[in-house]
Amino acid sequence: MSCSKILLGDLPELAYKVINYLQNDYSTLYSCILVNRLWCRLAIPLLWENPFSISARNYSFIEIYLYDLEIINNSLYPNVLFNYSRFLKYLNIFKFIFSVDKWFDPDIRTSPPKNESCLVPISRNTITAEICVLLFKIFIENEITLHTLEIEICGNCYQPCFDNILELIFKNANFTHNIRNLNLFTIDDSSKYVSIKNRISQIIHLQQNLKKILLSNNSSSLYLSLLLSKDYNYSNTLNTIIFHRVNLNGFNNLQKVFEQLNVLESVHIAYCYYLHASFTQQIINLTKPFKLKSLFLSEIQQLESLELLLQKSGDYLENFGIAKLNNGLSSNQQLLELITKYCKNIKLFDFYVPISQIIYQIFNLIENIKQNLNYLSISLGYKNTGPKCCSIILRKLGQKLPPKLEYLCLNFYYIEASDFEVFLKNSKDTFINKLLINNSEGQDILPFIKEYIMKKKRVRYLAIKESILVKELVSFKDEANEFRLYNIKVQSYQSLEINLHNYIKEID
Repeated sequence: MSCSKILLGDLPELAYKVINYLQNDYSTLYSCILVNRLWCRLAIPLLWENPFSISARNYSFIEIYLYDLEIINNSLYPNVLFNYSRFLKYLNIFKFIFSVDKWFDPDIRTSPPKNESCLVPISRNTITAEICVLLFKIFIENEITLHTLEIEICGNCYQPCFDNILELIFKNANFTHNIRNLNLFTIDDSSKYVSIKNRISQIIHLQQNLKKILLSNNSSSLYLSLLLSKDYNYSNTLNTIIFHRVNLNGFNNLQKVFEQLNVLESVHIAYCYYLHASFTQQIINLTKPFKLKSLFLSEIQQLESLELLLQKSGDYLENFGIAKLNNGLSSNQQLLELITKYCKNIKLFDFYVPISQIIYQIFNLIENIKQNLNYLSISLGYKNTGPKCCSIILRKLGQKLPPKLEYLCLNFYYIEASDFEVFLKNSKDTFINKLLINNSEGQDILPFIKEYIMKKKRVRYLAIKESILVKELVSFKDEANEFRLYNIKVQSYQSLEINLHNYIKEID
């Protein structure tokens, strides 16, 4: 009865919650549009809040934005039902320009510009830049409320467009006055980007409500100038800072910066360079807590400094990951000892096993964080570990898992069927929402998955790479449909795998 009322629109508040739960499930949202008018009105804003970041080959949605400008043949869209631009909440400038550029490709565009012959002598870059400016003016005129702005500078791509767009943003402060999340991605510290960097600084200084800032990809000089500026206005609003692949060498006044941030609740450090004593000492000297919520490492150089950092902040750590490290047995053992000793509240653990000698330390760590653990990913370096390491993990891991996991990824490449059966039996009391298995060179494990997982409905989402299948499980419709009968959705490995870059971006 309740379900029918929701479908009929009798309970709009519940319908709103249901639709909102599907925020990133675009195919389902498109289906919701067809249910009734209420569901359509609820689903459309979610589909149009971040259109430039949706991976698709169809960029014709840009034509809908341009409908009122009469620069395209709009016979395909005689009646536009919504003011779609007003739904925009998230904007990545690079993806925005890229989408416009791709849309102008005649092989992609569905509706040609009026008097297209007049455009032939003009360069494609010029037209792209002009259309980008037109679109931005539409956004500004419609007084959209932008929540997230991403400024991504990738080499020389679209530099004139960037200049024009940042100029428009700066001159129309209301367009970005309510930004809560600012993500900066730059890969070049050279002087040719001085104008862009100056504009970025000016835009940041206008912010009054900034809650989260992500600094990514090594442009340390820009980030230093932003963090050390006395002109920013977010000391009482900024609660999250994310450093992603940033060169931390030379950040000499961070203690002062962090002391001035009055409501800072979380700091995330992901795959940064030079996490050395000069950086950690500034953190240790802080008079207030340093709430380090995420630490993802790609190198181990100064374990003494890392220990001091964990002594101060280990209790706050919730997300921990190690990429492909080649630091030898001793360094890996010491690192695992530090994490086990100081970090009891880890929810996400992503570990690459470079050598088999540290397996039992990993088990000890998992046991130590079992109470809070919700996301677990283990990858094996096959050349250094071999089948024996995989066998030990599968035969012991099932006993270490908590009763429920949101996410389990076993990236093992080679799995023996008998070992996998032991794992499934030992983990029979664990429900896993998303299970991913990479067994691209191993034995056939599908019969055991059907017996111990499918029939017992122990997962909701499943992705398998298996050599016996040649392709992924999702490629076989009959198999996928069989799992669907048990309310298990088979997906591609890539779509289900946590992309740590995106995961970090979406951290609150």
